This record gives sequence, C-alpha cells and structure tokens, in this order.
Amino acid sequence: MTDTKQEQKRKISFPHMGTISYAWSAALRIIGCEPHIEPYTSKKALSLGTKHAPEAICLPYKLILGNFIEAIEGGADYVAMITSPGCCRLGEYGKCIANALTDLGYEAKYLELQLYDGIKGMYNFLKTASGKNNPLIFSRAILIAILKVFVLDELETLHSYYRAREIKQGDAEKHYHKALKYIDENDTVLGLRKAKKQVIEEMKKVEINPDKEVLNVDITGEIYVVNDEFSNQNIEKELGRMGVQVRRSLTVSSFLKDAIIPKIFRKGETHLQRADRLAKPYLMRDIGGDALECVSDVAYANERGIDGIIHLSPFTCMPEIMSQNIFPAMREDCEIPILPLILDEQTGRAGYITRIEAFVDLMKRRKRKRKIQAQTQKQNQGEQVSVQ
Repeated sequence: MTDTKQEQKRKISFPHMGTISYAWSAALRIIGCEPHIEPYTSKKALSLGTKHAPEAICLPYKLILGNFIEAIEGGADYVAMITSPGCCRLGEYGKCIANALTDLGYEAKYLELQLYDGIKGMYNFLKTASGKNNPLIFSRAILIAILKVFVLDELETLHSYYRAREIKQGDAEKHYHKALKYIDENDTVLGLRKAKKQVIEEMKKVEINPDKEVLNVDITGEIYVVNDEFSNQNIEKELGRMGVQVRRSLTVSSFLKDAIIPKIFRKGETHLQRADRLAKPYLMRDIGGDALECVSDVAYANERGIDGIIHLSPFTCMPEIMSQNIFPAMREDCEIPILPLILDEQTGRAGYITRIEAFVDLMKRRKRKRKIQAQTQKQNQGEQVSVQ
C-alpha cells in the first residue's frame, strides 16, 4: 500500500534561483508531492538552454529551459514556472518554454504559478499541482514557504556580513551551508523559529575581525541574475573576498511583500512603494521588469551613504537597458559610484573580475578621500572655535 502511494506522488520541479528551492520544496512536501531538485544550475544547463532557445532571448530564459530539460531527463513529471503580467518578457516565458519542451519531445506536464494573483494564485497552483483541494493543508504550505523565504534572506544577510570580515577565507561559506540544512529540515512554524535561532548561532561561529575596514555595496538589477549565483558568476563571494559587505536590493522576500502578502500583514514601506516614491524624478511610470526598482535603488543607496552600487542585467533585457540609460542623469543628485554589468553566456570571467576589482579600488580611494576631507573640515572648525 505504501509503495503504491509513493508511486502516485507527483514529481514536480521548479527552476533554480538562489535558495528558492528550499521554500518551494517544503510547500510541495506538505501537499503530498515530491519535489524534484535537479543539480544546481551549471554549464551543462546553460549549454542545453542555449542550444534550444532563441539566440536573442535573455540569459534567465536559457538557464530556466536548461533546468527544465535536466529535470525532465532526471525523472520529473511536472515542471513549474513563475509567470507575471506586464511589459516584461517573463510573461511570455511560459508559452515559449512549453512549446520548446513539446518540440523536443518531452512529455512532462507544464504548470504555471501566477504570482501577482497573490495568495489565490499560490492556492490555485497547489491545487493543480496536487490534484486535490485541501484548504487547511494548502494554507499551511503557503505559510511555511513564505516563512522559509524570509529566514533564507536573513541568512543571506548574515552570510554577507561575516564573509566580508572573516579571518579564514571560506569559513563563513562552511557555516552558511550548515545553516541551510537547519532551514531545510524544518517544515513547521515552531521548527522554523528554532531553525532561525540555530542559523544565527551557526553564523556566530565564524571567526571575524570586527575592526576590519569594510565597504558596503548594494546590488540591484534584474531579480533573477541578482539572486542566482551561477548567472552572476558568484559576485557576492568575490566581493566578500575583497572585504565588501553586500546587500541585495531585490530579494524574493521583498518581492513577496509586494506581490503575495496582504497589505494588513505588511510592516513598513515595501520595495515597490519606495520605488514609486524615489524613482519619480527620473522615471514616471513602470516600464516593465525591475527598471523602476533599480532606478529607486540608486537613489536609496545614495540616501543611506552606501559606498557603491552594482547593477546586474541580462543582455537584451530592455527594461534594464532603459534604467542604465537613466543612471547618468541621476548623477546631478546622486554621487554614489555605479558599476553596470551585463551578463550572458559569453561573459568572460577574467574581464568580469577585473572590472569588479577596479570598482572596489575606486570605492576604497573615494572613501579614504572623504574621510580625510571630513577630518580636515573638523579640524578647521575646531581652530575657528578656539580663535573666537
């Protein structure tokens, strides 16, 4: 009897993007499905996606298609894709991917999760994925998935803090992977509360130099390449090695606050609300993708006195091309250094790292110069007071 039930479990796969698989796999386990987690995005997935994708399509599409091909060949019965409305190609990914998989002869069923339908969209997806309708179990699955996303993003913040200050290189990474296991092993509210405490204690084991001079950099851009370490060539790890603490301006938790979580449960200003407020002098309306948020992220980083901001975008992504063209006009009001990086399957690692190293050197010189200017100004003020 148990074997029969096990055979009836639907194997469902999502594309990779950072640590999102830990959240969706928990939701699928709760509703009685089997999450199929293929190997993390690699050169093999990129090669498969590039081979069967239109040449001019952006990098995220190619990687997602490659993820799906690997998942189906690995035994997945269903592949699930997030989709959204608006003037971004993400809304067309689903149809294109479904057609590409059919043309390749794959028989796995294709599912779509309409994120901007909020809780209702997630509920309908779980209903389709499981073939059942159990409000109690579905509500629990949605709650756990959302809570995991927030705990995962908090872990990323801790990881960035400790990695920039670690004494032994790679120490933070080791404890980070242990902390991920605590989150993955707990699929209850109480379990996640315990896991959150364990995560904090685990990261505290990293030996750091608290007095180290650390740069603070925000990373913005298209949400997939910002959060996916393969497509951005592990930029956060490289920056951490250089003594830079990174903050992602676009995270899955910030996206959930805008798209999923009801207004009555939100605390403070959401990313999209801040984008509407700060981007208006430079961009009056949403032009698709994450362009509005990116423009506002530059103003927000400048407002907080951050040392620099890096803008990541996939090649041919029109909304991000538009936002990059707005950045020069923002220099009248925003003094913050901006490094735009465009990513595709042809991006060479050596040149990429060289640009990042040069940007870090620029920020260090700028920070030291400003520090000297502040000290000189303070001395001059002190001398004026003593003379009076």
